[in-house]
Amino acid sequence: MKTAVITGASRGIGYACALKFASMGYNIALNCHKNSGLLNKLEKETCIYNTRCIKHTGDIGIFENADSFFKDIEKEGWLPDVLINNAGMSYIGLIQDMSPKEWDYILQTNLTSVFNCCKLVIPMMLKRKSGKIINISSVWGCAGASTEAAYSASKGGVNAFTMALAKELAPSNIQVNAIACGMINTSMNNSFSAEEIEDIKEEIPACRLGTPEEVAEFALQLAESSSYLTGQVIKFDGGWI
Repeated sequence: MKTAVITGASRGIGYACALKFASMGYNIALNCHKNSGLLNKLEKETCIYNTRCIKHTGDIGIFENADSFFKDIEKEGWLPDVLINNAGMSYIGLIQDMSPKEWDYILQTNLTSVFNCCKLVIPMMLKRKSGKIINISSVWGCAGASTEAAYSASKGGVNAFTMALAKELAPSNIQVNAIACGMINTSMNNSFSAEEIEDIKEEIPACRLGTPEEVAEFALQLAESSSYLTGQVIKFDGGWI
């Protein structure tokens, strides 16, 4: 049975990915920062698929926490087939109003967590000489967004990391790609008013927000795609950017 490791799994895209991969027969190893209750709820929802689930709570932007998570996976004897780096956070505000501590935290959460998990999963994937790493990024990592400089920088780092790591791992038959999401209907958008959301919809050629389930379906397609597809940052934004 295949195994998918999913970070940021307690809500939104990560939650949808867990349900989608479990429904396709994957064992799932799930991490979230602090909401163990939501991971327990997710585990109950996946029980119907007769797959196994590992849960871990902790900030994987801190290496020791990520290491603990992957040690739990090793104890089960699992060798991950897929890693979905979804843990992330947003920050909206003028850069001059941002503290150095806030800057460090968003880089730790959005970018360092990707490094930590990739560093730990690669030796496990090398044992089976295959694997798929899928990084959940953002179109603002491609284009940059006003009042989201730190978020854009972190996601731009994820995009560059994706392209570089793909070249490094291609000879080992491990593929690395990123999904650069546009406006997806998750709680990350709670800072926007209903009127602001409607204005954004008018800017999107598809005339709507994407759904977490659509991102999850696309992540599954990438996980099961040709081994020749690697090093790509694919915009998933309804034609917005």
